[in-house]
Amino acid sequence: MVELEGKLIEIIYKNDTNGYLVGLLSTPEEDVTIVGCLPTLKEGEGLSVKGNWILHPTYGRQLEVKEFKPVHPSSIEGIINYLSSGIVKGIGEKMAKRVVEHFGIDTLEIMQYNPHKLMEVSGIGEAKAEAIAHAFHEERELREIVFFLSKYGVSPVYAVKIYKRYTEATLKVIHENPYRLAEDVIGIGFRKADEIAKSMGVPEDSGYRIQAAARYTMNGLHGEGHTYAPLKLLIRKTHELTGCNHQLVEESIQNLMLDQKLHLEKHEDEFIVYSMAYYYAESNVCKALVALAQRSLEPIATDINKVLEDLHKEEKIQLADRQKEAVIQATENAIMIITGGPGTGKTTIIKALIKILERNDKKLLLAAPTGRAAKRMTEATGREAKTIHRLLELGYSEDDENMVFQRNEENPLDADVIIIDEGSMVDILLMNNLLKAIDARTSLIFVGDVDQLPSVGAGNVLKDIIDSGIIKVVRLTEIFRQAQESMIIVNAHRINEGKEPLCNVKEKDFYFLSKRPGEDMVYKLLSLVKDRLPNHYNLESSRDIQVISPMKKGEAGTLNLNKALQNGLNPAEKDKKEKEFRGKLFRVGDKVMQIKNNYSLKWTNISPNSVEEKGEGVFNGDIGYITEINSEDNEMVILFDDSRLVIYDFSQLEELELAYCITVHKSQGSEFPVVVMPITWGPPMLLTRNLLYTAVTRAKSLVVLVGTESYLHQMIKNVRTIERYSGLGFRLKRYFDFHSIKQ
Repeated sequence: MVELEGKLIEIIYKNDTNGYLVGLLSTPEEDVTIVGCLPTLKEGEGLSVKGNWILHPTYGRQLEVKEFKPVHPSSIEGIINYLSSGIVKGIGEKMAKRVVEHFGIDTLEIMQYNPHKLMEVSGIGEAKAEAIAHAFHEERELREIVFFLSKYGVSPVYAVKIYKRYTEATLKVIHENPYRLAEDVIGIGFRKADEIAKSMGVPEDSGYRIQAAARYTMNGLHGEGHTYAPLKLLIRKTHELTGCNHQLVEESIQNLMLDQKLHLEKHEDEFIVYSMAYYYAESNVCKALVALAQRSLEPIATDINKVLEDLHKEEKIQLADRQKEAVIQATENAIMIITGGPGTGKTTIIKALIKILERNDKKLLLAAPTGRAAKRMTEATGREAKTIHRLLELGYSEDDENMVFQRNEENPLDADVIIIDEGSMVDILLMNNLLKAIDARTSLIFVGDVDQLPSVGAGNVLKDIIDSGIIKVVRLTEIFRQAQESMIIVNAHRINEGKEPLCNVKEKDFYFLSKRPGEDMVYKLLSLVKDRLPNHYNLESSRDIQVISPMKKGEAGTLNLNKALQNGLNPAEKDKKEKEFRGKLFRVGDKVMQIKNNYSLKWTNISPNSVEEKGEGVFNGDIGYITEINSEDNEMVILFDDSRLVIYDFSQLEELELAYCITVHKSQGSEFPVVVMPITWGPPMLLTRNLLYTAVTRAKSLVVLVGTESYLHQMIKNVRTIERYSGLGFRLKRYFDFHSIKQ
């Protein structure tokens, strides 16, 4: 690395949020442009930097700084310049001269260790002396933390995040228990905290370390969809992660329970463990559902059959008996579920319900778990549908630090009926927050396909509720005549029933292209997406065609296919800007996906017909396109849903990945004109019937499967489902039985 020392004579650009800076460093040899995360710096400061030369296409040679430290001035003139730079709030040029004239070369020492002496200077009273001392101390403190953490491989970006979390207590917290970083600071996981702790000499059998590892393990299990873990599994995984003996692990987990960080209970013949958030969520959902199930509704005044006759005359919609039953049950139950596969008339039922409820002057709200699902619901019904997050009015808490739902027990939703589409995607935490916002007059209708994969988030909510038997459920099984014209719908049901799909029917919408032995799968998929399908069906490759894979790794996994599709559909060009981040290359024009919920990301709606011009929140599974990469401002601009413009700081790029090819799990709740899916070898736990069923039902107009028929047969026969540890089902039965006996 290059090492330089000089004076920061100009700050060309500075981002106060993440500390990114572009500046001019004057060295004895030359003036050098420096770039990087350089928080707290001011013009006029002496600086020692280490970094690497880079060549910016517009601004030429720059030094990308990896490490830095201020060089404190040692001359009278240097101290005056340093204080005059504005580094200490409350001291300008004239005041700096007066202070230095009074204290001389000892000025900085006085300000740090004896700030009360500042009152000896004309024009500085007690309040001003305290304000100057506080500003000087805060500036020094942040720098000290940045330098301290840099020794342990923590970047200045994360050092600033850590300081904002703990402020003046930062060093105390880190020295006492560096594992708190993993719990309190987003982006600092257990492994990074473990590196810091080991560098600081924290023993491997420290209780802090084992407890942090156990909570990290629990969070990992939640990420896999589990709301709880068998105690034996938690002990084993924590032992594997730490290398500590089982007794120490058991003691640490027991201490977490005593501190109410984990909850232990017995289910059947084994002990199970919850993180408190998931225990409370599951318990609250259980109580709320039972209360809704036992609540009676006033009869609808309107003649339902008359409304259905009008619907038939006005919109040529004729409901089958099972659909009529669903409509009637929805008006008689405070909570119910309507489930069925594609083409079984779920949307028709929603439209009929809207007619009936509106004729009875009922206030109705529509929502879905994702933006895409809400948009489809709006288009299908002609009524506004929101994401559940928007419905619950996600916003900042009073301290402006945490994102919370503004709609809750104290401020419930103003509605008589709420209809939630794509109910299979609702996880336990979101379900809990939704039910908190339901008051005594509101009824709730869930519509979804229970045979799809469960939610990305933890829990198996829709299936658990249905299996419990305490909520009214109407199952739709009849495929209607119009839907029978679509081989996508016909084959989705055939797959769900364990039958082989009917492929390659002339002028239909479901095809299987066999991959010959030795034929390159990647090349076959790329030529299909780039040329064959667009040319034949007049499609736009990246917007109309979605490649969906069962897996991330391997030849046909998302990681490999995304690179190939990116290079094929959006190749590098001389003037096309790029940004590499932790092994991922992003390019202007790329199709990308948000891979975790971020409630604080701000967006601007550029659609002329938008109801909301601005808002917050980008969620797991949202797909957009990179419109701009700005290396000067350290920012990337992404357009979601052709309407919401979001600015990402480069430090947030860990939340994005390429989306030319996505996993089946990430495709849930979305619908694409064309779905292309590789059918090839993969782990048996991924090559399953309901995974294939979910992928096929994502397509609106065309499905093309590419690969080997034997693996297609294998997927259809494989009814294995990945077990989710979810307690809502047995908790509902237990609570309902107890509640019934009590009454």
